[in-house]
Amino acid sequence: MRAVRFHCAHDIRVENVPDPSGIGADQMIVKPMWCGICGTDLHEYQAGPIVVPTEPHPLTGAKAPQVLGHEFSAEVLEVGRDVKNVRPGDRISVMPLASCGQCYYCVRGMRHLCTKMGCVGLSWDGGGMAEYTVLNDYHANRLPDNVSDKQGALIEPAAVALYAVDRGGVTVGSSVLITGAGPIGVLAALACHAAGASQIFVSEPNPARAAKMSEFGVTTQIFDPTEGELPERIRDLTEGVGVDVAIECSGNQHALNACVDAVRSAGAVVQAGLHVGTATVDPMKWSLKDIHIEGTWCYPVTIWPRIIGMIANGKFPVEKLIHDLIDADDVVAKGFDALSDKGGDKMKILINPQTT
Repeated sequence: MRAVRFHCAHDIRVENVPDPSGIGADQMIVKPMWCGICGTDLHEYQAGPIVVPTEPHPLTGAKAPQVLGHEFSAEVLEVGRDVKNVRPGDRISVMPLASCGQCYYCVRGMRHLCTKMGCVGLSWDGGGMAEYTVLNDYHANRLPDNVSDKQGALIEPAAVALYAVDRGGVTVGSSVLITGAGPIGVLAALACHAAGASQIFVSEPNPARAAKMSEFGVTTQIFDPTEGELPERIRDLTEGVGVDVAIECSGNQHALNACVDAVRSAGAVVQAGLHVGTATVDPMKWSLKDIHIEGTWCYPVTIWPRIIGMIANGKFPVEKLIHDLIDADDVVAKGFDALSDKGGDKMKILINPQTT
């Protein structure tokens, strides 16, 4: 079968690999339909291996070269004898986290914090950028007829964003600042709008992305953080106190500190963007303002049905992020290289892993 495999930095290849076989009783073989390129995939391409293991993973045994793809929808082809939640022919969205089920966190229902956590498409024997792959039963979430395959491929990044919105406590009438208008920032804005936020401010220095964000019609105002003092401008629009919640989606220390300055006392700052290094912060400000600092890692694995319902009833239009649909053979030139353009406006590129 055809598969997109990561070997090392700037070395992603479209290769022929063996078809999967020999599934376990609680496993299934699926046919990926559409797969998104995640920021994590992009980091691996630019500077990896970072998450992809070079030695056998402690839970899955996987190591580079790794079939990529953890944001994907699929069709179920074959199921093991103990699989009850789906059957052949079902369309699914994949929750890609793999967990041991036995550690301190797993037995307490926090499987996204599993001490041996793996991930389909990053540390798993297979991924969504292949014609077929094997999943465990808990990876599969069945899609209703009114949720498309393309929408199903965007549920994974939507889960990251919605979890950040949840952790911030965004609710009806909330004022929110989001720093970074990449895919997670856009999805966070859409999720805040669905939650009933009354003011949604976005900070984004890339004019192309800022323009793209404005097209979604959910923001109150979009700021260029290089033009003036962002916290002061936010306070001017929020009765002089600041926003209720600030969600940092860029992985930038300046944006994190701007969130702290722009949030009101007793508000919440949520760190959703991944920092690749340390950040210089001023914890005294946290204390003086009596704020909540929330870190997030992935998402609760049970969040999929909730997002599927939001998409099905039109509350979470994740499909607005789709910029382009490409074939797997073009994954480097039209996918990874295109998304590496820091001045571009591309949000999400979906790959068709199937041969025609």
